[in-house]
Amino acid sequence: MPRTTPGISRRTMLLGTATAALARSVPASAYAAARTPKVLVVGLDGTLLGKIGEADAPRLKALMAAGLTAPSSLYARPMAHTVSGPGWSTLLTGVWPDKHHVRDNTFAGHDLARYPDFLTRAETVKPELSTYAVTSWAALTSTVISSRVDTRFASHHDERDIDTASRAARQLTDADPDVVFVQFNGVDHAGHAHGAVSPEYLDAIHDVDGLTGRLLDAVASRATYGDEDWLILVTTDHGHTDVGGHGGSSWAERQTFMIAAGGTVAAGSTRHDVKMPDVAATALTHLGVPIDPAWDLDGRPIQRPAPDAFDALRPALAAPADGTGVAPGVPGRTGTPPRGWSVDDSAMGAGGVTEWRGWTFTTDESWTGAGRDQQRESNVRARDVFAVADGSLWSGGTTAGTFDSTLISPGFPVTGGSAATLTYTTFYRQARAQQGQVLISYDDRPPALLKTYTADVPSRAETVSLSVPRGVTSAKVRFRYTGGAQWFWTIDGVEISGS
Repeated sequence: MPRTTPGISRRTMLLGTATAALARSVPASAYAAARTPKVLVVGLDGTLLGKIGEADAPRLKALMAAGLTAPSSLYARPMAHTVSGPGWSTLLTGVWPDKHHVRDNTFAGHDLARYPDFLTRAETVKPELSTYAVTSWAALTSTVISSRVDTRFASHHDERDIDTASRAARQLTDADPDVVFVQFNGVDHAGHAHGAVSPEYLDAIHDVDGLTGRLLDAVASRATYGDEDWLILVTTDHGHTDVGGHGGSSWAERQTFMIAAGGTVAAGSTRHDVKMPDVAATALTHLGVPIDPAWDLDGRPIQRPAPDAFDALRPALAAPADGTGVAPGVPGRTGTPPRGWSVDDSAMGAGGVTEWRGWTFTTDESWTGAGRDQQRESNVRARDVFAVADGSLWSGGTTAGTFDSTLISPGFPVTGGSAATLTYTTFYRQARAQQGQVLISYDDRPPALLKTYTADVPSRAETVSLSVPRGVTSAKVRFRYTGGAQWFWTIDGVEISGS
């Protein structure tokens, strides 16, 4: 936590200007009592997180220093184009495009009635909340954000976002909103016109940094600010190529991020397990809106992190041994499982590409870079480091035999004679004789088959009910992938609970 100037709260430094001289003093006693939770979400269309670091953007950098920075990535076709329609829909609804069905900027076939925006969710559960949205792209307030939201406004043809920022600042200053969503277009316009490596793109980030600062100053200047608990979330819908444009599957186009400050967010923190739908879930959680399982959200609030054993491998990820497609400096992969886990490659064929032989542990950037445009970009429900068995990438070298590798979990504690639940996220692509098997073994008993994959399974969370035999205390899960040099299987977030 950064050191604070006497008489000036940490939150005032966070939300006001970066200097204490321009911050409004809040008595320390204000924090002894419960404060009213409020949320401001600022969307910077088409903004690359790395370019914020290069730009003159003191307000955004101050937020990053005072809170959380979480780089993330999105899908590509066939799930959806990397354009604003599916990007903002994912951020606002808390679900991926395979649920909300916004796949391009036409919004054709969308299911936003089933998966509404988070402001609408908040209104529905807590109608006393004051909700406000103002955007520089009219499609958001006309199509994505529903009419249940108290106030929606689009600043048409506001390429510099001045009117959008002014309206939002007035609302924050003069009214009493609980939830505010603001979307700025200027950086995206500069990206299309000049490219992401241009000085104009950096200038546009500087401009939107100033507009964001206006909103932060409006929050900090509120007469009731000392009684309020503001969570600030800054995010984007997609990235941009060096020459300008987006919609494809390149890593630059698939970039997004979350900057979060306020609430319970730790200062100066970085996380790699945050995904786009988490923006909606995080905002709702801060507002005290319970997330109903029936909503079927993909988002997970950042207030409730749930790292798994694979994520601990990130510092051990190494550069490719003999594979291609992974940029220098990108965290790569490792064949060494985390503590308690093991990999049985005793039946594995010989040769092939070293880093993809048997079950390996990797990241989205490394894996999709090694095999772009083969639907690996649709592995959206895996977070941070995940396990993958990829016969297609392994077969890129001279091979002998077939792919046959088993990932084995540590023993999860279970109670004999009770019911339990196995959960994990997966993505499976099928070809010819390939198959994936999920098996379970209790104590020292032989493994029993739970589930077999012999057809394509899109990215999804799996739930398998277990009947734990009497007298046992431990259960191990095995994921065995066999077959030819074709396609892949990913596993992440493995847990056994409820026993």
